[in-house]
Amino acid sequence: MKFFLDTANVKEIYEAASFGVLDGVTTNPSLVAKEGRSFKEMLQEICKIVDGPISAEVVSVEADAMVKEGRELANIHKNIVVKCPLIPEGIKATSKLAAEGIRVNVTLCFSPTQALLAAKAGAWCISPFIGRLDDVSSDGMALIRQIVTIYKNYDYKTLVLVASVRHPQHVVESALAGGHICTMPYNIFQSLFKHPLTDVGLKKFLDDWKAKGQQ
Repeated sequence: MKFFLDTANVKEIYEAASFGVLDGVTTNPSLVAKEGRSFKEMLQEICKIVDGPISAEVVSVEADAMVKEGRELANIHKNIVVKCPLIPEGIKATSKLAAEGIRVNVTLCFSPTQALLAAKAGAWCISPFIGRLDDVSSDGMALIRQIVTIYKNYDYKTLVLVASVRHPQHVVESALAGGHICTMPYNIFQSLFKHPLTDVGLKKFLDDWKAKGQQ
């Protein structure tokens, strides 16, 4: 499974990249707006930090405008993946951009039929929002399992990018379900390292070492 960071905060990206396990970054208009910086400059900086797919979302809602915007984003850097929303116009734009060799992340997916449409349109990846489904008493992980099965049934190459991750168990369940990518906020990424027994065990090792006068 590949780990992506779901943020537009360059400091968080630098810190996550320092571990050598970060494969990519996803951004969205809300995350970008929070930073208050030039979108293009921010993307260029992120692409210098992480040599992997960097998702940048269009803000148009009409297919031709999405395609124009998508081309402009893709021209910023070879690692840019254009994000299009899973609406009819977004699927039209995905088909056109994919035909031009531009990778598309189809976002805001909440059903297997939507995921099937995205794959047929040639999406590079699909982004099911599992946390938002859980928020409305649906089973987000069930959707991941359904999409993975459907894609395997028909040998679709579209990757399943698990999004809207709320806690470490979502990461574990995504890996067990066969999700290809998991994108997460920095605080969730940090939590993957943590276990109380690791802290207890390390303290005991170091205390025993010092007790014997070791240097």
